[in-house]
This record gives sequence, structure tokens and C-alpha cells, in this order.
Amino acid sequence: MFADDFLPSVLFVLLLVSVLLTLVGAGRRVRLWRQGQASTVHWAGLLSIPRRYLVDLHHVVASDKYISNTHVATAGGFVLTTILVLSIYLFGISGPVLNYALLASSALMFIGAVFVFLRRRNPPPNLSKGPWSRLPYSLLTYASSFFILSLPATGLLPTNTGGWLLAVVLLIGITWGVGEMYLGMAWGGPMKHAFAGALHLGFHRRQERFGGGRSTGLKSINLESIHLETGKLGVEKPEDFKWNQLLSFDACVECGRCEKACPAFAAGQPLNPKKLIQDMVVGMAGGSDAQFAGSPYPGVQAGTHKGGAIIPIVNVLVPSETVWSCTTCRACVQECPMMIEHVDAIVDMRRFETLEKGQTPGKGAELLENLKTTDNPNGYAPNSRMNWAADQNLPIFGQQVEQADVLLWIGDAAFDMRNQRTLRAMVSLLRAANVDFAVLGDSECDSGDPARRLGDEATFQRLAKTNIATMAQYKFKHIVTADPHAFHCLKNEYGDFGGNYDVYHHTGFFAELVKSQKLSLSTDKALSLTYHDPCYLGRYNGEYDAPRYLLEAMGISIKEMERSKTKARCCGGGGGAPITDIPGTQRIPDMRMEDAKATKADIIAVGCPQCSLMLEGVVEPRPQVKDIAELMLDALVLDTQTLDAQILGKQVLEEETAVDTKLSAVNLEPTAAKVVNVKVSHKITSTADV
Repeated sequence: MFADDFLPSVLFVLLLVSVLLTLVGAGRRVRLWRQGQASTVHWAGLLSIPRRYLVDLHHVVASDKYISNTHVATAGGFVLTTILVLSIYLFGISGPVLNYALLASSALMFIGAVFVFLRRRNPPPNLSKGPWSRLPYSLLTYASSFFILSLPATGLLPTNTGGWLLAVVLLIGITWGVGEMYLGMAWGGPMKHAFAGALHLGFHRRQERFGGGRSTGLKSINLESIHLETGKLGVEKPEDFKWNQLLSFDACVECGRCEKACPAFAAGQPLNPKKLIQDMVVGMAGGSDAQFAGSPYPGVQAGTHKGGAIIPIVNVLVPSETVWSCTTCRACVQECPMMIEHVDAIVDMRRFETLEKGQTPGKGAELLENLKTTDNPNGYAPNSRMNWAADQNLPIFGQQVEQADVLLWIGDAAFDMRNQRTLRAMVSLLRAANVDFAVLGDSECDSGDPARRLGDEATFQRLAKTNIATMAQYKFKHIVTADPHAFHCLKNEYGDFGGNYDVYHHTGFFAELVKSQKLSLSTDKALSLTYHDPCYLGRYNGEYDAPRYLLEAMGISIKEMERSKTKARCCGGGGGAPITDIPGTQRIPDMRMEDAKATKADIIAVGCPQCSLMLEGVVEPRPQVKDIAELMLDALVLDTQTLDAQILGKQVLEEETAVDTKLSAVNLEPTAAKVVNVKVSHKITSTADV
């Protein structure tokens, strides 16, 4: 074809040179990754790359149907086309089947590239421009060149079609396409994500994330052997990251889905997760951020920062405020189609700032000092943790009991009058269901969540080990807590220190009690209600159904917010954000409240003490905020048998004030003298009602 053997011969040389240069570039990139610290190598993960690419990665991409279908056609067509091109024109493996296969694969890629082109004609603001703007043209050129080349090979066109002119045109197109597609994978450019991304999926630092798994607990620092590794606590320079973290940064496709989901970015705080990852690439390879083609950190001009592998990151390459703006809500990680772990990188940098430099902003230093001296973040006297329950007659491990079915984890809501209402409601519900439970009392310490998110790994580990040692003295089957942050720590992070427990969020535990008919809920409440998903319950632990089941069990039709479940907007209360208090153009809880107001609901149901505080801090008028336990107590139905067996007295809860009601007129047997605090859904008018 085209002057006999001229085109195939030149094409052979072109492909050979391109492949060799690509391998050289790949070796250069690998050397950049190897600047990082040692990490476990999961060689078996390499064999799983196809499945992870086609299933796990595609599952994330599939949330945007347009991009999902485009990606299947473009990426799938590119991979098949490249394999066939190299087989036919470099290795000389020919035949009609391969020629037709190349024709089909290049056509598939061309169709996908057309949709990429259409998307890029009017790109959304989260998409990077610059080199990425030329990508559709490169894809179209690569696909169309080999499609045309395959037509004579399949006999669909005469072999002498076009002559020298077409041969030259094809060579120009193929050179452009091959240069962008092959060399770009290893030497930089939009296609870099294809090479780095595939290896990242194989060597991912969290292998548990694949195959439907979940891995959200922060990686622990071995404080005893830290000086055998980097000699420092946390990450100061790019070379302090693990090598597979550096690899993951190169996998970024700059799609901006993380940027679009980030509550801090939306609030105008100086954080853009996409730019943060690209800054890590700059730090790894050296240079400045002047070439970044996406949205800068709000309020921070791009092109003014430089970095290198041995140059400190914070305040040189990345502003300090950027690192501390993150709420650790994990929305960026949830949305990332390359499964990059942004939060890990941020907390690693926070660890150095806190542990090595002592530069935790805002009231962070005060909070950490309180945790060190009083075992709670607000500095309350440790022996006052149970003051809220003076009238509750709670069984306490080590005092009244040594074992129970359930350990009720109180958390720091014990020191907050608003969230004490939730705790009282939980106690009433547990007693109504005849659950055998006890609390740790004043021996319970903070779970350590705020310390760990603020980078104080040492304080977190001390608190975790203290709590584990305390719980080891007693016997229980489950832990139940209303705090998703404590729930996450106890369930996913205490295991590194020997604390392995069966942990329930209170909505999950109460859902089982309702399903087993140990709790009965009235369905006669006609409430106008929406539900806010806590980040540490939803994205961190995948619990979206139990809270909704309980609300529906009360006959409530939930008015879902536009951002709900996996895409729910953070309340702004996680990751120590209220403590570091980095200013923006608006407040995150105000934005979340606007989401709720858009539903026209009168009540926002929550399942997190921090969410309650953040949302109730929004200026009125606004919907009322109530924990699901409070709503359940309002709808609780108690049968006569339960009352006769368990109730001597009743405590009626009226919003924020608890008033004891003595039922001295009720003639109950002495054996029934066990106090339970409940709020029934009907008015008691006589002893017959009891």
C-alpha cells in the first residue's frame, strides 16, 4: 500500500523508536517514584489490574453516565488499538482477523473521542484545560489514522488508494497520535495517567478497597521505630511520602471531580484537592505550579510556588492554610476515578506540622493540650463525664457490673447539653428494648479522633491504648455509640493496637431492634423531614440505609437533599476544621443548611453530635435539627406487658429540659422496681394507661 513497502517500513521505525523512548521515559518516572519511602509491594495486585480497571475504577466513573460510556469507548478502543498496532506493524503478526479487529477498535476509539471532543467544546470549570484541551484532537488523530490505514489491509479499499500524498498525511497523523499517546504516558502530558494509573491500581496502598471492599482508617505511624525510616514524624518533603503515594499522584487525570465535591473549595477556603495532588507531582519532579491549567486554590494566585523532592512542602509549595482547610470528609476520595487517597496525604503533612513543628493553627494547640491533660478536647474535669446521667441510674462497668451485652460508648457528647438529649433518648430506647447495657463511666476517654485528624498521632495512640486497656477488663459483645467519629475509630482504627470490637452506630443497632420487633414505633407522625448523611457514617463506613429505615419505620417520607448519600455535603465539623477555623467566603454549615432548605422540610434528621452542633449553629430561621434517637423516642410505643415488667417511674423529655415524674399512685409489684426513662407518643391520663 502507498508506494509498496514505504509506509510499513517507516511505520515500523516510528513505532520502534516510540516504544524505546516510552520505556526510557517510564524508567525516568519510576526513579521519581522511588524517591519515596519503602512500602509493602503487592505484586499480586499487578495481575488484578484488568479487573480493577474494568470493574472497581469503572464503578466510580459510572456515576457520570456520559463520561462512563465515553471512557469505555475511548479507553477500551485505545488499549485494543495499541495492542493490535504493535502486533501488526512492530512485531509483524498479520492476518485478516487482526486487520478487521484493528479497524473495529480504532472505530470504537474514534466514536469515544468524538464525545470527548464535544465535552471539551464547553468544558465545566472543574476540568483542567491547557494540554488537556488538545487531548480530543490527539485521540481523534490516532484513531482515524489507523482506521484509514486498516481499510486497504482489510480489502475495503484498493491497496493503491491515495498514493504518496495519503502516505505522507497518514505518517504525519500517526506521528502526532503516537507521540501524544505513547510518549505522553511516560514523559508527561494528559496520557501520563494511563501508565501511572494502571500501576497505581496494582500497587495501591489500600488493597482492601478493591473487589467491593472498604479501607478508610488512617495508616498508623510506628512511633517506636520511626527514626529507622525517615527520621521524622509525618511528611515534610515529597520524598517523605511512601513510594506508592508518589505513584498515585501521577495517576491524577485532572478531571476535577474532587474539586467539585470538596466543601472547603465551595466555601472559598484555600483548598482544591485537584491542585493539591498536582502540587505533589510538582514537588516530586521539581519545578513550579505555573503550568497548572485548572482552578487555583481560592484566594491564592497560581504560579507563585515552587517545589522539589527535598524541599519542604508546607509554606513553600503549598500554603499552610490549604493543609488545614480539609474537613477529612473523604468526598474527594469517593469521587476520584483513579482512587487516589487525598486525605492520607493531607493528614501525613499535618502530622509533621503538629508533631515536629508544633504549628497547629487556630485553637488546635489548645484542644490537643486538653486531650493530653484531661482526656477530652474541651478540658472538662475527667471525673465529670457522667454528671449528665446523675438521674439515670446507669450501670457502670467496674462498679455495678463486670459484663453486659452492650457497651454504650458515651463520647464527648456527655459534656454538651444539646447532645445530652440524644444520650438520654438512647438510654430510654435501650431500656425500652430490654437491652443489657453498661457504660465505662468516668474511665472512658476521648476516642482520639480529633487528635488523629489534626496530626497528633502520639496523643491518638495514647488515648486508643488507654481505652483498649480499660475495655479489656470487662466482657461485652457489642459497642454502640451515637458518634460516627468514635464509631469509625473504634471499628476501623483501634484494630492496629489490638482493639477489635463489634461496633454499631446507634442507628444500625436500633434498626435491628425495630426489625426484631423489640422496639415498636408509631407511624402517625406526619413530619416534613430531610436527612443529613454524616461523612464518617456514610462515606467512611457505608451506612446509608439504617437511618433511612428507622425514619421510614416511623411513617416518614424523607425529602432527600440533592446532595445525599455518597454525594452528601459535609457539615464542616470533621477533621478539626471548626478548631483550625480557616476563613473562606462562606461557611460550610450554611451551605449545607441551604441544601436542606431547598427540600422545604421542617426538620433535619441527623445521626452525629458534631453535625447537630454545626447545623444548629446556623442562624435562624432554619429547620429544626433532631437526632434520629430523639425522633424515635417521640414515636416510641410501649406495650402494657413491657410497662408492667419494667417501669416504676417515667421521665418525660420536653425538648432541652428533663422533668422527673413520679408514678407513686401506680400499684406495681416491688420486683418491677427498675427505672426507665421514656417519652411515649400519647398522653398518660390514668394508671390504666400505664
